[in-house]
Amino acid sequence: QVQLVESGGGLVQAGDSLRLSCAASTRTFRAYTMGWFRQAPGKEREFVGAISWNRITLYADSVKERFTIYRDNAKNTVSLQMNSLKAEDTAVYYCAAKEGLDLSGSSWHYWGQGTQVTISS
Repeated sequence: QVQLVESGGGLVQAGDSLRLSCAASTRTFRAYTMGWFRQAPGKEREFVGAISWNRITLYADSVKERFTIYRDNAKNTVSLQMNSLKAEDTAVYYCAAKEGLDLSGSSWHYWGQGTQVTISS
């Protein structure tokens, strides 16, 4: 079992950067692949990216080369650095975790409460 708490959301302008953080409460953080998802108003939740315990990453095409996921196994945290933000990045962003090494967007077991990111154009 793992509990996830996101932080760092807010309102920024297009072109700005923002960094989200997720703190995981678990004694076995290395056992989990960590991911980020987002859900825009009126849309389904979509996969943003994921990182394995040994920092292998996978990103959605829509955020490649703009977003970067970092992981600190000593602090049980994962971060999402978002650069060159666009209005279409506006969404609630969720941290997620699952056991194992699968980086894909399916079968995520644990979710944070979400943090709002709003980009003004």
